[in-house]
Amino acid sequence: MRSLRSERSERVYVLAAALLIPVEVPAQAVQYGPADIEIGAQAIGVVTRESPAIHGRDLTEGYVTQPMVMATATFWSDAVEMKGTLNLEGATMKRGELNAGIIGEGYIDRRHPHTYLHELVITGQRRVGDNSASITLGKGFAPFGTDDPMARPFEKYPINHHLSQILERAVAIGALRSRRVIVEAGLFNGDEPESPGDAPNRARYWDSWSGRVTLVPFPQGEFQTSYARVRSPENARGGGEDQHKQSASIRLEDAQHSGYGLLEWARTSDYVGSTRTFAFTSLLAETSARYGVASGALRLERTERPDEARLTNEFKTPLPANDLSITGRSRWTIITGRLAVQVPVARTLSFEPFAEVARIRFTPTLRPSGFDPAQFYGSDRIWSFSLGATLRLGMSHMRMGRYGVARTEMRGRKMDGMKMDGMHMHSDLPKGTTR
Repeated sequence: MRSLRSERSERVYVLAAALLIPVEVPAQAVQYGPADIEIGAQAIGVVTRESPAIHGRDLTEGYVTQPMVMATATFWSDAVEMKGTLNLEGATMKRGELNAGIIGEGYIDRRHPHTYLHELVITGQRRVGDNSASITLGKGFAPFGTDDPMARPFEKYPINHHLSQILERAVAIGALRSRRVIVEAGLFNGDEPESPGDAPNRARYWDSWSGRVTLVPFPQGEFQTSYARVRSPENARGGGEDQHKQSASIRLEDAQHSGYGLLEWARTSDYVGSTRTFAFTSLLAETSARYGVASGALRLERTERPDEARLTNEFKTPLPANDLSITGRSRWTIITGRLAVQVPVARTLSFEPFAEVARIRFTPTLRPSGFDPAQFYGSDRIWSFSLGATLRLGMSHMRMGRYGVARTEMRGRKMDGMKMDGMHMHSDLPKGTTR
């Protein structure tokens, strides 16, 4: 079964790569008008030190993380849009990235690498006056929760990632928009990926659903609430515990896009049939601001997580999880700060050195518990220090998690005034103008 899924995955990745590689094609090759193509790439080099990381020992590790190629293509005045993201973390950080407290897809206290084909969707949309509608098909984000942390200010992920987003699924999404209100509904496969090369299980297509309602009272503000029913996410063959997920958030951004704020609440409840077994809640607030080339960000997070049994590699948990895998539950409180400086290298190339520091505390919330975090780590608090730099080429990283008319950000914001029309790059600045 796994070999067949791997073969299907390889064919999908080859197709995705072909779609994302820029090719010189005359604009008139598009039958009904020129396409608007945007292409970008990024990678982050980072060194992280955690003290303590495990059993009273400090660990220092380095990675190339979030290496991605991104592309969007719109046709016929935005009537059709294709969006794809290749993520190469499976090749650069297979062991996972030190990220104290995070858990998911068989990793614990390390962020798992995402799948190579992170996203590949096609969207058709139509606008009539103040109303609009869209349909999206492909692999990507279910309409639930907040933006992928990959598109937010920090390099380190919040540990609520699997409480607040549902990603890398085969999705079918319908969205309606009427002035300030957006309504989305989606079907998707419940199973989480089991490896970077994994693909959604065909036998699980459309066994889960979610819905999201967003209010946009003004262009830089949005209020969302969402709900999801996810079938057996941790057991790809089905039959595992189901999840009922809730999310609510407020997102604000200034008109110049130099300041940002997010407040979110999320809860995931595990169910066996109609009986709830565990519930995990998260509250997160983050903000960032840019002044010239310098930027700063602050994040506060308070999240509950399961303490699962560990394998011989103590950064891994059983996959699929079994009935006895949860040995406890703990609440993690994390304060993270970030400073960065953006250094323009060329017209479409930027280099951003950064530093992040996090103070992490945790307490057991389930007693009696088979897991004592303070004893396991060697302290009741952890410090995390990260130094690194982000290299970006082409378009800047867009928000991830919304498609078609559900997108609230402005289309067409390109890095340094560059865009590609009909597969040819040119500047959208007046002739003779420089920045």
